[in-house]
Amino acid sequence: MVKRVTHVESACGIARSVDIIGDGWSLLIVRDALEGARRFLDFQRASGVSKTILSTRLRHLVDAGVMRIDERDGHHNEYELTDKGRDLFTVLVALRQWANIYTFDPEEERAEYIDTVAGDPLAAIVIRAADGRAIGPADATVARP
Repeated sequence: MVKRVTHVESACGIARSVDIIGDGWSLLIVRDALEGARRFLDFQRASGVSKTILSTRLRHLVDAGVMRIDERDGHHNEYELTDKGRDLFTVLVALRQWANIYTFDPEEERAEYIDTVAGDPLAAIVIRAADGRAIGPADATVARP
């Protein structure tokens, strides 16, 4: 059996985030929660994930503080995103925008985020410097401790 490596003490935020949302199912669960899924069956129907994997991933996301369990119903647990989980919205928008450019054939239909007020697709995410300039990988570096 392969021992899982964790990055909890890494100085790299990307490595630490992989520990929380690095498997594919966790990101899909967060996506589904952002789209309104709350109950176990909602998540299972939306993604097609097995009960065992879904149960494990939901527990992991709760333990990591990305989701919390709402037991108000009394009959069924409901899961909701915490602030930490809702803040993944930007990550999912960026990932979907990247995927829509690079993983679909031009004629393929694809899902996209729509502004619920204006009804338009969201503008492409642009990374900006503190002075407002748009920047890319050649314009930034990682400052390591």
